[in-house]
Amino acid sequence: MVFEPKSLDFNISPYTGMTRETWVEAGKYLLTGIFQNIPSFDAPVVMPRKETRITYPHLDAPEGVQTIQRKAEIFEGLTRSMFIAAPLIHIDPEITLCGYRLKDYYKSHILRVCTPSDPLWVGDYQEQMRISGTADAFRTFQQTVETCALVICLWISREEIWETYTKDEKDTVARFLDSYARANTVPQNWRLFNMLDMAFLHMEGYPIDREIMMDHAQAILNYYAGDGWYRDGHSFDYYSCWAFNVYAPIWNLWYGYENAPYVAKRFEEHSNRLMETYADFFDRDGFTNMWGRSNIYRFAATSAFDGNFLLRHPSADPGLARRICSGSLLQFLTREDFLYQGVPTLGFYGQFGPLVQGYSCAESPFWMGKAFLCLHLPPDHPFWTAKENNGTWETLGKKGVKVTTLNGPALCFSNHQANGATILRTGKVVKNAGDRHGMWNYSKLSFHTKYPWEASPREASPREDVESQQYVLQDGTDGSFSRANVTFWQGEREGVLYRRQFFDYTLSKECHWIQALNLADFAVPYGILRVDKMRFHRRPVTMTLGAYGFPDNGTQIIRREAANAKAIVLKGYDAVGREKQLAMTIFDGWDSLEYLKSVGTNPDSEHSVLVYASLSRQKQYGYDKYLMISQVITKESLEDFTEEELFPIAEIHYTDEEKCGGYGPVRIVLKDGTEKLVDFEGIEGQLQL
Repeated sequence: MVFEPKSLDFNISPYTGMTRETWVEAGKYLLTGIFQNIPSFDAPVVMPRKETRITYPHLDAPEGVQTIQRKAEIFEGLTRSMFIAAPLIHIDPEITLCGYRLKDYYKSHILRVCTPSDPLWVGDYQEQMRISGTADAFRTFQQTVETCALVICLWISREEIWETYTKDEKDTVARFLDSYARANTVPQNWRLFNMLDMAFLHMEGYPIDREIMMDHAQAILNYYAGDGWYRDGHSFDYYSCWAFNVYAPIWNLWYGYENAPYVAKRFEEHSNRLMETYADFFDRDGFTNMWGRSNIYRFAATSAFDGNFLLRHPSADPGLARRICSGSLLQFLTREDFLYQGVPTLGFYGQFGPLVQGYSCAESPFWMGKAFLCLHLPPDHPFWTAKENNGTWETLGKKGVKVTTLNGPALCFSNHQANGATILRTGKVVKNAGDRHGMWNYSKLSFHTKYPWEASPREASPREDVESQQYVLQDGTDGSFSRANVTFWQGEREGVLYRRQFFDYTLSKECHWIQALNLADFAVPYGILRVDKMRFHRRPVTMTLGAYGFPDNGTQIIRREAANAKAIVLKGYDAVGREKQLAMTIFDGWDSLEYLKSVGTNPDSEHSVLVYASLSRQKQYGYDKYLMISQVITKESLEDFTEEELFPIAEIHYTDEEKCGGYGPVRIVLKDGTEKLVDFEGIEGQLQL
């Protein structure tokens, strides 16, 4: 059953109708799904599991590992579900769902998981090391992540739960927290978990190690890349938003402002810098893009807005922030396939295995409960009282496009008024050759809010020769396939974004032996137009480029031609019946345009269609068509694309007389009068990772 809000007010919230009371209803909706699966008051938050191959507890793991994983699952279910429950308990201490008074349940189970003599004890750090039997001094455990969720929830429900414990009970919880606060952690966003554990203990009068605290704090500062974004490990993804830009403001409040003012000031500046552009990361409906790892957390991406409001000097627009938070929430809660037996699936919409990482369990999606932390803001806070507005989308013209380019995290996102989509183009991506999963998450040429990325297509068996929004090369001598696993960033010049992709990049090869493409693309009203250039040493080679995966719930497929261009248009509906339309057009450089049908590879629908372009270069050396020009556009209606939209190019002016694009700038003249100069010269010395 989908979420059906009752308390709507379109005067204060003209875009979504959502109010603080509606958010409370949404929280109860999700918690009811959880607690209907808990058979008794003594039973932990362990949910029905639809997927058993990828996620933990891993059924084929050794007994000791399974013991550790079962304990982690119990703790993860408890703390992450409490992201939703804690603010509701604070608002209504007597809230009861499925026969359980939530305050009593969480108070009991928090103490139990922290108590060594209890059957539900999830183990302190030392106990976990003993069970694991490892000699690895740097071993980490999932419990470190969840201790941070626990202290946040204890803070939010302080009067209802924490303050009702006895001194001995508080000491029991504190000893448990301290064991992880001082222990080894992962050198990326995990450091914040230890910092918040210690900050909570310090706030409650317990001794902490200030040297450890500041060691973590300086490291977090050094992950900052600019424009409000932090590097998480090597990558940039939503962890910068739902971890760094949520936990750092809380740390400021608990510890930093008073004890580390320089660091706190930097964290505040970074959050405010993120708020300058973060609203444009979402689309006109407030939809969240499927990008990066851990996308089972969905609308947790909006929690950075709440984090900003915790600061002493927040800069977020409260009416715009609430509009985006509510829009993203509705993106998922209004889908029939969102829940499995009342619990969010391990997917983006429905269950979707290609998205899921092995560090997740059935309870992991409750991380999305971070979005509900906004309910700790009182009813008179501007987040709840300001009138919803839609920011950029209220100022763009009918077919206006706004492009935001952030060189720090290598992110370029464009807001397209014509279809209401936001399209993300990324760089500074490094994945191991063969890490198909990582490439789907990070290496797509673009990520579209209305077309979540598609995995490798399947017909009777998986297809190796084509991917959505990715180039695939096939070596003409040995038949092997390769994909881009490294994307360098050059940046934007005169409205054109420049990047470089390497195929099967490894440090064991000299760089000039690795197949590569120079990428140049720019936004048009309904999508992206590409003018990419081969940098191949090894030929003969064939190559394909896929469009976005298109949900196939009865699709009309139309072929169109004009002069030297070809297009395929798809018309149909997504899984919830919304009208969809996609067109891919090829111009110079490409040989053909085809499509295939796939099953089980699209996050929106079981069946999908993928349009793709292909070409073949047979000569080892030969001056022949280096540039490949293509376009993918989309529309959220069945209204026909115009001839100008499908075939927007009026003229292509090459520098070289052979018109192959081998050297010199290329000038693209569009039928609407726009001109774009594509010039790859000079990017060699400016590529960034």
